[in-house]
Amino acid sequence: MNQTRNPDIRKNLDLRAKIIASIRCYFEKKGYLEVETPVRIPAPAPEANIEAEPSGSWFLQTSPELCMKRLLAEGFERIFQICKCYRKGERGKLHLPEMTMLEWYTKGHDYLDMMRQCEDLITTVARSIDHGRGIQYQGRWLDFTKPWVRMTVDQAFKKFAPEPLDTALRNGNFDEIIACDIAPNLGWVKPVFLYDYPAALGSLARLKPENKRVAERFELYIAGIEICNAFSELTDSDEQRRRFEVEMRMRQTSGKVIYPLSKPFLNALDRMPESAGNALGMDRLVMLFADAAEIDAVVAFTPEVC
Repeated sequence: MNQTRNPDIRKNLDLRAKIIASIRCYFEKKGYLEVETPVRIPAPAPEANIEAEPSGSWFLQTSPELCMKRLLAEGFERIFQICKCYRKGERGKLHLPEMTMLEWYTKGHDYLDMMRQCEDLITTVARSIDHGRGIQYQGRWLDFTKPWVRMTVDQAFKKFAPEPLDTALRNGNFDEIIACDIAPNLGWVKPVFLYDYPAALGSLARLKPENKRVAERFELYIAGIEICNAFSELTDSDEQRRRFEVEMRMRQTSGKVIYPLSKPFLNALDRMPESAGNALGMDRLVMLFADAAEIDAVVAFTPEVC
């Protein structure tokens, strides 16, 4: 990666600070409590395709998800957090091994409610920095007026993918098709909620009651960039344990580190209320508002210059 600093870095960091302040103001007005959870944890969620950074015998968090859900289980009904998360080996135009995440949870909501809340949050931020109805990104106008576009994963595969969804799942190239064929086509007119993921790809999400083949999960895409990942939360500890064990077997088959199960999280899960959660990449959101083509342009330090 280029180790020189972007000439717009000061302007972009000023913008970043305003966006973060606007987000905090939004959640405080909505009655959310800002929380802090440990960055160094004994057991991250054992997801097959996310690598945690070791820290002694523990790990740096890949997400504050497990700890925040334990707070939900203890009666905290509306919580948010802006924090550092770490993912080993992730580096590129849209990736940093140390990133900033906004994560929030709402009791009594599902993933459809979360879509509306996500629209409201981002349009509120846009207005706060004088972007009103949309933004100009990489020479193209993006319309932020509501409602935003909703497209199921199945619809996206039928429209953009080189092979059917069932074939991609059977061949193990679902993620590749999403990244290479589907995502680049999403969110260039209006933001797009890509929703109803295959059940096997929503390891912490509730399955849709009327169709157990899909999970109540969505990702938001703007200008071909994944901005967030959200879902209706699974609250069945036995089912969650089974899913974690599947992920652990997949990690073992791939020769990856096997993480211990988070017993405190699993023990708390049955007390967790019906709720929805969202994990939003702050660095990528700032990229969009800064009209930056690479993530390096919106952070004060990259790994190469530390």
